[in-house]
Amino acid sequence: MASVKSSRSRGTPVKENGPKLEEGLSVFKTDGFDADAYVQSKCSLNEKEIRQLCAYLLDLKKASAEEMRRSVYANYAAFIRTSKEISDLEGELFSIRNLLSTQAALIHGLAEGVHIDSLNITVSEGSTANGLSNSEDREPSDLEKWLVEFPDLLDVLLAERRVNEALAALDEGERVASEAKEKKTLNPAVLMSLQTAITERRQKLADQLSEAACQPSTRGGELRAAISALKKLGDGPRAHSLLLNAHYQRYQYNMQSLRPSSTSYGGAYTAALSQLVFSAIAQAASDSMAIFGKEPAYTSELVMWATKQTESFALIVKRHALASSAAAGGLRAAAECVQIALGHCSLLEARGLALCPVLLKLFRPSVEQALEANLKRIEESTAALAAADDWVLTNPPAATRQSGRFSSTSLGSTAAFPHKLSSSAHRFNLMVQDFFEDVGPLLSMQLGGQTLEGLFQVFNSYVSMLIKALPMEEEANFEGSGNKIVRMAETEAQQIALLANASLLADELLPRAAMKLSPLNQANYKDDPRKRPSDRQSRHPEQREWKRRLVSSVDKLKDSFCRQHALDLIFTEEGDSHLSADMYINMDGNVDEVEWFPSPIFQELFAKLNRMASIAADMFVGRERFATLLLMRLTETVILWLSEDQSFWDDIEEGPRPLGPLGLQQFYLDMKFVICFASQGRYLSRNLNRAVSDIITKAINAFSATGMDPNSALPEDDWFVDICQDAMERLSGKPKAINGDRDLNSPTASVSAHSISSVRSHGSS
Repeated sequence: MASVKSSRSRGTPVKENGPKLEEGLSVFKTDGFDADAYVQSKCSLNEKEIRQLCAYLLDLKKASAEEMRRSVYANYAAFIRTSKEISDLEGELFSIRNLLSTQAALIHGLAEGVHIDSLNITVSEGSTANGLSNSEDREPSDLEKWLVEFPDLLDVLLAERRVNEALAALDEGERVASEAKEKKTLNPAVLMSLQTAITERRQKLADQLSEAACQPSTRGGELRAAISALKKLGDGPRAHSLLLNAHYQRYQYNMQSLRPSSTSYGGAYTAALSQLVFSAIAQAASDSMAIFGKEPAYTSELVMWATKQTESFALIVKRHALASSAAAGGLRAAAECVQIALGHCSLLEARGLALCPVLLKLFRPSVEQALEANLKRIEESTAALAAADDWVLTNPPAATRQSGRFSSTSLGSTAAFPHKLSSSAHRFNLMVQDFFEDVGPLLSMQLGGQTLEGLFQVFNSYVSMLIKALPMEEEANFEGSGNKIVRMAETEAQQIALLANASLLADELLPRAAMKLSPLNQANYKDDPRKRPSDRQSRHPEQREWKRRLVSSVDKLKDSFCRQHALDLIFTEEGDSHLSADMYINMDGNVDEVEWFPSPIFQELFAKLNRMASIAADMFVGRERFATLLLMRLTETVILWLSEDQSFWDDIEEGPRPLGPLGLQQFYLDMKFVICFASQGRYLSRNLNRAVSDIITKAINAFSATGMDPNSALPEDDWFVDICQDAMERLSGKPKAINGDRDLNSPTASVSAHSISSVRSHGSS
């Protein structure tokens, strides 16, 4: 006991220096350790460093000796047992050698007896050419001696596992047998005996090589040598299968050290597993090519085996890394796992193995699940914010970090104008931009179209919520919005903010983010925005169609907005109409003196458009065209409603009273007023101009149907233009222009039948 204790006490310093010792010895344990290179790297030391190195080596030597002594004491029983087993094994080997010698002598004696009998039989069947008698004795030939010694030689070579020499001996035996068979120099019985010996030893050697190839301890060159020898024996299919199985067993054994846990990082586990699996496949491919070449049968077996291993690898990654990420909507984590696996797998393409499609097919369902869950999270998060959104546009946060990355929109601005959005739209944009950070696997798995479609559905759902935020649309049920609660946009500014959100997302932010799904990624233009191609150049037809659908979704919101404000103008809260035929057909005979001015509803339309134009000027900085199109759409909505209101035209054309000169003149003035302020505001469209012309034509035709001449009732267009200009100035709060040359209230100030507009001329014809 005392000795044991003392040994333990002496071993304590070594245990403390254990990590240092392991660190010092690690360089010598590598397979590719080059002693010359190691010494050469140390030869550039100065005298002081050499002394330090010598001292270090002496300490290392002492520590190594102490470690060996401690290991011997720690494993003393195993050491004694192993020594005894070695001694027993040496005795058994000596006994086997003696038995082999005895067996060889016995076989040699038997072979000589058989040979003598065969010679006697051969000679008894006929005499030789020179007439020698059967009883004449002669010395055995070299061939006869070789035949006797050949089986023993093979047995010794096999016993000593001298594979190359055994192969050479078997080839020599095959050659001798072939020549003897061709030249008939051997008795058939002897030839059969030789062939049997060759066949049996060949099979025995093949079994030895197969057993060696199946041993886990057989590595590298030894494995290739065994497989190559087995192929030379003529058993190529078996050799190739053993080669692949050996590599499979090796990486299966190495995989035992990989134990994924619920807290382990999926990317790290995927990287470690990919390294094991695809390195084994790569090594198997190299060995197969080196030994078997490009023979189609072996190449096909290699491809099938590699495909099977890839499928097994994909299932393991899905179970331990992708499943949890996909279920939680972790698209980035799932994408990272896929990218790591594809990165390792793609290295096999240089060896002729294109296995990435196999991985993509198996990973696709998990990535699709993560994609859907991620899009669902964007929709739900945006809907939650829409319930409390005050619909006030603000600049994006100065710096926003999400999912560990700075979003590209935190610096988001157009060429000169910031992106102003409300809180829910900012959140939507931020999540979408973050969503597109890692889209490599989505492209490689051909999920670009599915991604765009899913994002469109999410955007369409958000637009439906914006529509629902309009007061008159509160009770409407829109597809995609479900029963989500949305805060109402009460004021015109809030309602225009809804359009600002949707239009900016659809026109700029979402298409710009979706460019990352294009094979022509815009990453090359990040450093120099001046080199960035235009949207039309950078988007593929699929993305252009996608943007068109986004804009179409925004048009639904625009239509709802315009319909609501048009109805606010036309109808009272009690349901009565501000725009009826009575306001025109009742003028004649009921008014003594007319103060010519546009009708109240068109005054209100002008005022509303002015207010909206002022609000839009602040909200649509840099995107004035959208504001212009919005005002154009609103004006068109009111005029088209008037054009299609059948009850209005029934009263005009067939009503209780015919349309008189004053009514026609007021109606013409109202339409001219619409044309004037739309032209001044630069939102006079062809559709609006056509609709107004059609309305005027219908009114003139209705007046002509009473038998009166519209040319005599309507002044020149300049008179209407002057009144419209004056009305716009007064309604806008501008000072009235001084014009003493004309009495604007005189309908006969300058009447000329030949100066009426072409519309009037057409209507009276």
